[in-house]
Amino acid sequence: MRVIQASLVRTSAGPPADGAAPLLHDLLWAHARPSDGLEHVTARPAAYGLDLVLFVRASSDDSAMARMRALFDRAEGPVATHGFTLAPL
Repeated sequence: MRVIQASLVRTSAGPPADGAAPLLHDLLWAHARPSDGLEHVTARPAAYGLDLVLFVRASSDDSAMARMRALFDRAEGPVATHGFTLAPL
């Protein structure tokens, strides 16, 4: 099991709307594939957006990062629709 930390940054001014953390959490799960190895996601509000902690079933840190980048690539459009962008991993 590998742990990946990531951040979603607001693309507009102000703090995230109430309910943004559960919404983005569910959005990531909706785009996850079994091959991603995603086991658990935690999303918490932060001053700039959301902090994410992702638990990934992978044999190495590099593999886990590659899998999460692919997941974020798939979810990029819907994430942007809700006013967020992924901070570089």
